[in-house]
Amino acid sequence: MKDKQEEFLILYKSIHESFARFCHARAYGLMDPEDLISETVLKALENFDKLRNKEAFLSFMFTIAKNIVNTKHRRSKFKGNYIVEDAHSISDEEIDAEMRYDVKVLYEALNKLSVKEKEAIILFEISGFSIKEVAKIQNSGESAVKQRLKRGRENLAKQFKSDQLKHEVVGTRSSILMSMFL
Repeated sequence: MKDKQEEFLILYKSIHESFARFCHARAYGLMDPEDLISETVLKALENFDKLRNKEAFLSFMFTIAKNIVNTKHRRSKFKGNYIVEDAHSISDEEIDAEMRYDVKVLYEALNKLSVKEKEAIILFEISGFSIKEVAKIQNSGESAVKQRLKRGRENLAKQFKSDQLKHEVVGTRSSILMSMFL
């Protein structure tokens, strides 16, 4: 039992940063990201014996997290009025208020994309995975991932352009986000 936990922790430490970024982006507006991380780690540890290939640990973790988010999303459809909290705590306290707002705007825009596009953008742009790694995680070809990234970026650019035209947003807030996708 102890060897299993030690092996799990060694594998988890190597992916923690990118996995945490993925969870923060995927859970936005639906659940607390720290809850998603905790629940995923717990389920992964419980099912660690079922993992045949330790090289697939990253995909194993992402699949569990995706399933938790998808279940939460499906269940939320059956509830009454469900209100998304505007303020989510961001773990890095060094981020100023303006950057927090940028992150909030970005996450809200990501939530308007299709699930596959959103996931591809999160994995590639936010979590820093290569296209090859994203393809493996999403169980699809590299060309499909490239197409999702292209469409996702285009849709984000359209959202930010229309937002800029509606509100005539100028300055650093919009320029940071706009430069990411234009």
